[in-house]
Amino acid sequence: MSREIVVGVDGSAESLAAADWAAREALGRGLPLRMVHAWRWEPLDIPLVQDPESLERSAQEVLRGAESTVTQRYPGLAVTGELVADSPVTALLDTQERAEMLVTGSRGHGAVVGFLLGSYGQQIIAGATRPVVAVRAHGGDDAPEGGDGAGHRRGVIVVGQQGGAEDSAPTLRFAFETAAARGAAVRAVRAWSLPPFYAYSPGSMALADEAGGLVPYEEKALHEALAPWRERFPGVPVTEHVEIGSAAQVLLSSSGDAGLLVVGRRARRGALGPRIGSVAHGALHLAPCPVAIVPHDD
Repeated sequence: MSREIVVGVDGSAESLAAADWAAREALGRGLPLRMVHAWRWEPLDIPLVQDPESLERSAQEVLRGAESTVTQRYPGLAVTGELVADSPVTALLDTQERAEMLVTGSRGHGAVVGFLLGSYGQQIIAGATRPVVAVRAHGGDDAPEGGDGAGHRRGVIVVGQQGGAEDSAPTLRFAFETAAARGAAVRAVRAWSLPPFYAYSPGSMALADEAGGLVPYEEKALHEALAPWRERFPGVPVTEHVEIGSAAQVLLSSSGDAGLLVVGRRARRGALGPRIGSVAHGALHLAPCPVAIVPHDD
């Protein structure tokens, strides 16, 4: 099955910025774009006149307007619109089988049913099995700037690397694929912290001693994790950054010039349901650029 980039739209500035970002990414990757607008008529326990047919017409107008904007700006892009009578979370997650990635606005308040209201965005990210990119409406790489996509190509792709090579493989793959499609560079970031006293063991300290200390050990781990992706994408320039500190803080401090920040998310379900994780949560709230959340197994 051929892949496509799927974006949720609701008529808000945030979702239109997300649609523009998704369109430029689709062009760079040579993929079609699917625009999804969800609406659902729900009777209210308040005395308001409700007409489901009018609501559906309004939803169609939102979708047609977003389609028209994107097709006029990017005439060479294959665009499909899909109106779904369901919740925004279910509507977007149901497209995952054919999606290369899901794209959303970081916030939304549409006239019919906002695509991202309250916890919708977190629910989509937590439930997704595909990468999810969150895009804000103003400033930086996510501001529409015309059909050539030049602004979309600005900025390094910053990616967080944790654990061993296999742990971070999906996250690094997404970062390198995105950089290759844009002709951009990758900045791979690994944060580390001193282990508590009780965590020290002769075996772990022996590995650090063999590497020449804790810092060289972390640098070696990052270098080894990047090795297969450097080989697979030889045309992508790569820089490595290792810094002591919390993962969220180190990533954010390394992303001032980023065109995209890529972080991983463990796909396991907790006792209270799926979670997005503290690093992804911090990136989504504080990063100055679009943020890609890539799920991976433990």
